[in-house]
Amino acid sequence: MEFSQFDDNQNLSLTKFESMLKTNNILFFDSNEFENIIHHYLEVGKIALAKKAIKLGLDQHPASTNLKLFQVEVFIFENKLNEADVLLNALYEIEPTNEEIYIQKANIYSKKDQHEDAIRVFKQALEIANETSDIYSLIGMEYLFLDKFEDAKSNFKKCLEIDLEDYSALYNIIYCFDFLEQNQEAIDYLTVYLDKNPYCEVAWHQIGKQYITQKAYKKALAAFDFAIISDDVFIGAYLEKGKVLEKLEEYHEAIENYKITLALDDPTSFALLRIGHCYEKLGQDDLAVQHFYKTVEEDPLLDKGWIAITNFYNKNKNYSKALYYINKAINIDAENVTYWKLYAQINERLNFLEEAERGYKRTLELGNYELNTWISRGDILIKLGEIEAAKLNFVQTAEFYPDNEEVEYRLAGLNFLLNIPEEAYINLNNALHINVEYNFIIEELFPSIFNRKSVQELITKFKNASK
Repeated sequence: MEFSQFDDNQNLSLTKFESMLKTNNILFFDSNEFENIIHHYLEVGKIALAKKAIKLGLDQHPASTNLKLFQVEVFIFENKLNEADVLLNALYEIEPTNEEIYIQKANIYSKKDQHEDAIRVFKQALEIANETSDIYSLIGMEYLFLDKFEDAKSNFKKCLEIDLEDYSALYNIIYCFDFLEQNQEAIDYLTVYLDKNPYCEVAWHQIGKQYITQKAYKKALAAFDFAIISDDVFIGAYLEKGKVLEKLEEYHEAIENYKITLALDDPTSFALLRIGHCYEKLGQDDLAVQHFYKTVEEDPLLDKGWIAITNFYNKNKNYSKALYYINKAINIDAENVTYWKLYAQINERLNFLEEAERGYKRTLELGNYELNTWISRGDILIKLGEIEAAKLNFVQTAEFYPDNEEVEYRLAGLNFLLNIPEEAYINLNNALHINVEYNFIIEELFPSIFNRKSVQELITKFKNASK
């Protein structure tokens, strides 16, 4: 079922229908009016109003197949698949050559994750359909569900053979090429397509992105220029061109392109952030940080903006300001692991060890199990004299990083401090066996242990053995 955009008469029908709902007066609409009203509500996601229109429509036109097909569509949307199936079977008995019946039947199979059956029924619909482009697209989507990207690609290509300006199909084709890592094949396909449709900004934009993958940056720039020639308000082309110019270290030109996007539409946090980074690369720190501020004003939830501000002050050794802004970020999103890691590092630089340890602990709780995180937290616990907690930290570390010399040396030192020599010597032997050159860890963290005669003898033994 295909419908045009609402014209004045259709707007009048919609106004009349909504007025009827408010007054409870039953007015007559022909079946086409109901179909357009229902289609409008489904398009804008007003399912409850669509259902009311279907009910009233069927009350007035009980034999309308199209209205019943809308009923099927709503059943499928609400996952009432059995009701949809029963109604479709009844409609099939009346109109066995109605392609929409096959399409909705296939949609039910798809909803049940029976994608092969969905494809089979869609292909039956193809045999009787006058317009096949949408059906090829639906088949392509089913193949995507099955991870059969070559089959998906071939069906989306058929969409473009029917309608050269089906950009949804074009995007899906490129998605398949990308997933299959067929970069050159994508370029070849787009080149042929552009011979047929030379002013397609979408195709120029996509071929430019493929050239970026090949690091053919000059070709990418040319492609984005052609996209802009085809549509001089195409924001995506300016953004991609800016990113390429950054890679080429042409920061002034990159800024110009990002600024064009700000003039064409409402400012985007991405463009503001990239402008800030470009100014930073140019050594214009005031302009850089101004744009980082604008980034978080535009989108306070964009973590890259807060991270950029924090890193800016970190780089300039203004740790107090860095801490101020990372605290603001954490107040907005306390589950962001990168924020907590920065919080820990900044506090460590400021020698706020308790807060630094808290930050590293929270980083681990949020799933960042990098070795450096474990080691940083453990070393702070050692400095704080929390020997038991430090040992527990490194025991947990060893579960993630077994046979790691940095962990074993630390466990050795901690076990000596805790007066557990049996475990200490096992750890020390393991550490020396893995890498004798890392014995400086004990010297730095546990100097009194390092100077013990037995420890020195063991280190010397392993050093001599490694010569």
